Formats: sequence, structure tokens, C-alpha cells
Amino acid sequence: MFSFEPLWETMKRKNISQYDLVNGGIDKRTLDQLRHDRNITILTLAKLCNILQCTPNEVVRINLENPSDTEM
Repeated sequence: MFSFEPLWETMKRKNISQYDLVNGGIDKRTLDQLRHDRNITILTLAKLCNILQCTPNEVVRINLENPSDTEM
């Protein structure tokens, strides 16, 4: 499961608003997906990192509910 909690923390720390994200190319539908921890594209992740000048770890966290589910 993905959590975008780091995104909101990074935005707060860098004083960047959701309005700034929209002006940077993130649409309102994508903001809704982020608010509800839904999937986003790698392109969107790259846009967020560019706008925030940060790494992906400062945008998303992966919570492994059951580590055995990720084994092949």
C-alpha cells in the first residue's frame, strides 16, 4: 500500500501549497488521488519531485502489509 503522507509533510516543510502543485502541472484529479493514497504514474511522481525539488522518498512511502506477498 502506498502512502503520500511524506508529500504533505514535504509540502508543509517547504511552504508549497496545493495551488503551487496545480500551477506546476498537477491536475485536480491527481490531487484527489494523492489525498486518498491511490496510484499515480511515475511521470506524476517525477513532476512532484521536480516541483518540490526533492526525492521520491519525500513524496511516497510504501507500506508492506505482508512482506511474503512481495516475494516471487
